[in-house]
Amino acid sequence: MTITRIETGQRMSRIVKHNSTAYLCGQTSDAAAVADQTRDILAKVEDLLAKAGSDKTRILQCVIWLADMSDFAEVNEVWDAWVPEGHAPARACGEAKLARDVLKVEMIVTAACD
Repeated sequence: MTITRIETGQRMSRIVKHNSTAYLCGQTSDAAAVADQTRDILAKVEDLLAKAGSDKTRILQCVIWLADMSDFAEVNEVWDAWVPEGHAPARACGEAKLARDVLKVEMIVTAACD
């Protein structure tokens, strides 16, 4: 059993790899608009996946938390343009009070990796 922690701080690691699975910590953005937050988050996800030896075609699951479910369609519009055809992961989306008032979207990703 191999566990590797990448970009580890006192409170959390941005990536934890266990065998051939990468677990990303929750990704957020301080951008003003929901679509911009979503785009920023997905760019961070791509960067972290690359550091883990993976990419967006290998995402197994994504859990999305929204501060307000009325933003669901706007997030989906950005998401749908980002996910490669035929590579949609298992996904869940719910509403939650996020860590700071400016946050509208948070994504937690699990992916297969090398």
